[in-house]
Amino acid sequence: MTRNKDLSEKHLAETAEKDLSGTYDVVVVGGGAAGLSAALVLGRSRLRTLVVDAGEPRNAPSDHMQGYLTRDGMPPAEFLALGRKEIARYGVQLVRDRAVDVTRGEEFAVELAGGRTVRARRLIVTTGLRDELPAVPGVAERYGRDVLHCPFCHGWEVRDERFGVLASSPLSVHQALMVSHWSDDVTLFLDTVAEAALSDEDLRRLAAARVKVVPGAVAGLRVEEERLTGVRLADGTVHDRSVVFVAPRAVPQTGLMERLGAELRETPFGAYPVVDPTGLTTVPGVWTAGNAMGFAEQVVHAASGGYRAATAVVGDLIMSRLDAAIGG
Repeated sequence: MTRNKDLSEKHLAETAEKDLSGTYDVVVVGGGAAGLSAALVLGRSRLRTLVVDAGEPRNAPSDHMQGYLTRDGMPPAEFLALGRKEIARYGVQLVRDRAVDVTRGEEFAVELAGGRTVRARRLIVTTGLRDELPAVPGVAERYGRDVLHCPFCHGWEVRDERFGVLASSPLSVHQALMVSHWSDDVTLFLDTVAEAALSDEDLRRLAAARVKVVPGAVAGLRVEEERLTGVRLADGTVHDRSVVFVAPRAVPQTGLMERLGAELRETPFGAYPVVDPTGLTTVPGVWTAGNAMGFAEQVVHAASGGYRAATAVVGDLIMSRLDAAIGG
């Protein structure tokens, strides 16, 4: 393990200084599960590939990731480190930088924040999304520990504890109903959501799930000895809770797609690129995968989507070369 770690770090250090001139077959923007999975397939397909990684994975606050067969419970950072080692075996380069602009001519020109420009025949954009948390004191500091958002990611680990659900919209009713499967003690704190905004069906379902509904603004979280112990309302009352679920506002990282003129579709969770089943966008030569194409993509989905996009890119490049040869 130590030798592999040394080799991986050596590869990253060399890549940081390496000449990035010439045209890559593929540039992958984003070094998370989707981007690394795509890069693995591309490298094994003998394509000159560069991964541009800003180093800001969405699941960085979490100590572990769940639901990924054979990787259940693995720390996200360890998962990514293993992925970087694997792509290095196949000659894939990785540069620690941020893609800030892109233009499309006969090839794609990707401008990096560090000042360099890299060129590619095809692009796979896996820039994911950014979570905007409710502006409640304590939420950001506890996020990923005892402030959570996904029961499929963390429900088992906190099963049967005292749950609170911090409402950010009437859609938070759905979150409260879902997490009630993992605990019989759930309280929905309406915070800025008016009780009148809940439908009769909402109230009936909440009652059936035995979810307690508490109106009133939330002032913050009570933390004792580095553990969440309660939710404090603006009127000073404190409700004992050991876990709080929130619904962050998803902000898709679509800047590069917009610059390329990709068609976006509006969803309740933001605007995402219109894609075909392989992740191909409406811009020829540009694919996407992971949370860059949808809010609900988990790590396992992102890795699968990256694989699928990469195989499509490989096929596209092979056929393009053959067609060029025939035309010649």
